[in-house]
Amino acid sequence: MPTHTTAGPQARTAAALARPKRAVIIGGSICGLFTALLLRRAGWDVSVFERIGSELAGRGAGIVTHPELFDVIGKTGLDVTEARVGVGVSGRRVFGPDGRITGQLDLPQVLTSWGHLYRLLRSALPDDSYHHGRNLVRVEDSAERVRAYFADGAVEEADLLVGTDGLFSTLRAAFLPEAKPTYAGYVAWRGLVDESALSPETRAALCGHFSFSLPPGEQMLGYPVAGADEQLDEGHRRYNFVWYRPAASDGQLAELLTDVDGTRHPLSIPPHLIRPEVVAGMRADAHRLLAPQFAEVVERTQQPFLQAIQDLESPRLRLSPHVVILGDAAFVARPHVGMGVTKAAADAAALADALADGTDVEAALAAFEAKRLAFGRAVVQRARHLGAYMQAQILDEEQRARAERHRHPEAVMSETAVATGIAA
Repeated sequence: MPTHTTAGPQARTAAALARPKRAVIIGGSICGLFTALLLRRAGWDVSVFERIGSELAGRGAGIVTHPELFDVIGKTGLDVTEARVGVGVSGRRVFGPDGRITGQLDLPQVLTSWGHLYRLLRSALPDDSYHHGRNLVRVEDSAERVRAYFADGAVEEADLLVGTDGLFSTLRAAFLPEAKPTYAGYVAWRGLVDESALSPETRAALCGHFSFSLPPGEQMLGYPVAGADEQLDEGHRRYNFVWYRPAASDGQLAELLTDVDGTRHPLSIPPHLIRPEVVAGMRADAHRLLAPQFAEVVERTQQPFLQAIQDLESPRLRLSPHVVILGDAAFVARPHVGMGVTKAAADAAALADALADGTDVEAALAAFEAKRLAFGRAVVQRARHLGAYMQAQILDEEQRARAERHRHPEAVMSETAVATGIAA
């Protein structure tokens, strides 16, 4: 269990004020890398501790970028243009069940993949600042310093402990055990297929746009991202899809998350353990329900994976005088807003800004929380509104009527993965 005692700036010794500030970051994903790079730029000594024992690799998750993301990338010192970060599209399309275009919207945007952005950021952080296979087990926050205890017996002491360890954050669980993810009532099938594996007709229809197919009560979307070898040139990219489908927690979800050995997983399942008959059923449904272009994408994706959609809201970000959480460790919004990575980057930038002027860490964390807590709540709330029509089995008639306005083609194109409509 975490322990801490509170002490104001007057308790700090002259020696403590004179030594370089040190930050320990728990979680080496994209949010952790943004935080590390920005704090290093601000003069901090930074160490990142990741529980996975090897370099992280995304399961092909696509990322929608926003101008704020590129602003934060610039602040890290990386000389990276939009063209190096991802693939540009000119706008959006909705395809009907027969494959015809039923809606179009001009909306230029840059799309990328989790793995591509991770590698860009990871290459900028020295290897001796990043430590693999380190599991946090306990935290002690004292008057002036915080101590992190790891499973291997090591103890790290710092002025600041930052939790960027995601949805199932160890830090959040230690300080805020009541703040747990909740299942939203539907799942997302996701996957990547090589652009070259698609027919010329499907490539022409899909690969220059952010596209949608809208079966009743469901939503399929897709867009091009970097290729497996980080290629961004046409013909060498991959196509990323996300298919949202209702799944009642007491029935269909349990069936989907029961693996090849009969083991029931709670809210996620390793892709290679998904039963072949489950994947075959999903592919058959794609041909029955989706525009034929998307049915082809699903059919030719070798290893689709499954994600239970969840909400997470933390009541606070500052967990103790020298401990803070940000990114997905603090808030997780349904992917419809497309703000996960951008919000994590902006959280990291706000934390670095709060700490940059040399003010007391406790005061800086209070200022950071005041700035970002309301925004995190607003993002989660907006995502709930956009995804509500896929929860039809758990909504009352009035709620379903309100949700229905977000499922029309014009609304889906103009509202999905855009920053408008979010007010802190």
